[in-house]
Amino acid sequence: MLLLLLGIIVLHVTVLVLLFVSTIVSQWLVNGGQTADLWQNCTSGTGAIFQCLTSSTNEWLQSVQAMMILSVIFSVL
Repeated sequence: MLLLLLGIIVLHVTVLVLLFVSTIVSQWLVNGGQTADLWQNCTSGTGAIFQCLTSSTNEWLQSVQAMMILSVIFSVL
């Protein structure tokens, strides 16, 4: 029984760490000179200068951003 409880605790801590990392991480998709994540899209210009724009304002993207922030808040509580 104690081993099962320890496994559940380890699983929850792992999920919490992955949730924080996926919300905070600066690059989800890297394609050549372009990087994209939940918050902004960046392209590298000449001389390795990055030009970053905020992500599009699609309804699905805003709902994902809101749900990730709410899940972090509720996980902390």
